[in-house]
Amino acid sequence: MPIYEYECLVCKKGHEIMQKFNDPPLTACPDCGGEMKKLISNTSFVLKGTGWYKTDYSSGAETAAKETEKKTDTSPSPEKKTESKPEAA
Repeated sequence: MPIYEYECLVCKKGHEIMQKFNDPPLTACPDCGGEMKKLISNTSFVLKGTGWYKTDYSSGAETAAKETEKKTDTSPSPEKKTESKPEAA
């Protein structure tokens, strides 16, 4: 169940109330009976990373296949080019 923050408009006291999503918001302060205002607060979790993609959490087999692919792509080509420098006179 989420915790909601309220502030009384009369006594200015803050309250943290655990409520269900479908419960109606509080209207009366439990201390003085004054009108309550629901506050907006920060969330208790943060999502980090590049995203929720299959590539972010690849299996061992896929990782091994990618490593093999990298090795074959970075191997030197059989055609070697040499630069010729002009001779000094």
